[in-house]
Amino acid sequence: MPSEDRHQEPPPSRPRIIALDVLRGFALCEILLANIQLMATGTSAVAVQPMGDWDPWLGLPIFSLLFGIGFALLLDSAANRVPRPRLVLLRRLGALLAIGLAHMLLWPGEVLADYAVVGMLVLLPSTWLPRWAMAGLAAALIPGALIFGGGGPLLIAGLFLLGSALVRHGVVDKIESSTQGPLLLGLVFAAGLAAALWAQDSMRAAGATTYLSAVSSLADLLLVGVYVCGLIFLLRTPLRPVLEFVFAPMGRMALTNYLTATLLVLAAGHILGLPIDRHLTTAYWTAAAILTAQWLFCTLWLRRCRQGPVEWLWRWATWARRPPLSRARTS
Repeated sequence: MPSEDRHQEPPPSRPRIIALDVLRGFALCEILLANIQLMATGTSAVAVQPMGDWDPWLGLPIFSLLFGIGFALLLDSAANRVPRPRLVLLRRLGALLAIGLAHMLLWPGEVLADYAVVGMLVLLPSTWLPRWAMAGLAAALIPGALIFGGGGPLLIAGLFLLGSALVRHGVVDKIESSTQGPLLLGLVFAAGLAAALWAQDSMRAAGATTYLSAVSSLADLLLVGVYVCGLIFLLRTPLRPVLEFVFAPMGRMALTNYLTATLLVLAAGHILGLPIDRHLTTAYWTAAAILTAQWLFCTLWLRRCRQGPVEWLWRWATWARRPPLSRARTS
């Protein structure tokens, strides 16, 4: 066993960034709304997509960005604790791959396995790059993914790298204190979104479909930017307690909620017989019931425990040592 595995894991070296939990919880809610009919059928064949043309776009890019941020924060933490921090990251990705492959048996459209593979192939090697190179690679991959593939693993890789670059350039450290920055950046994204939508309509009117998919994907990504900046800005207003109350508990247990949502959707469809895949109203009410139940469970669970049950197991696999779960424990 490596020497770092014999040492007790110290407490976190930095305070938890609540804004990231809020963003994660918001994205989790959107992903369930976007994918509930797909989960119910286990395929992509449904009557009508609940979220229309932008399907899971709003949630998955946010999760991809946050995954890159979390990976870089973990690297910083591991570098201060163990002699081989990248081994910690590799174990984390390996455990995520195992979770994703198991989850894939229930829902083939799950994304955790893709995250783990892209993380191993792109994110982990990028930790040896200087921060300017990481940012440059992200700036190349994201538009490249939009032009040549409309998204997919290439876009995930770009957003992973962008999230890591934001940490290494110190942007994430300022996320809780900045007000003007998110507002201005959100306005830039909104202007870009308006221009992309105008270009999209013009291309459709002219029958020019060559780059229509890329422009549409760009508009979706800019919309994500507007939402992210808007939420961060609202966290600097009197609405912060409300946003924390609604989204932060869900975000702190995002992995647990992501996995249990699949189980609950399948139970609602196959055991209760709800026509989730055929009726939008049923799909929305089912999603609302699941999210309400998950929020209540998260709120009660976190009163007694440090993290969600699956997050706890994932942390155990990451550090190769069982971490404390109950808040009452000190060792």
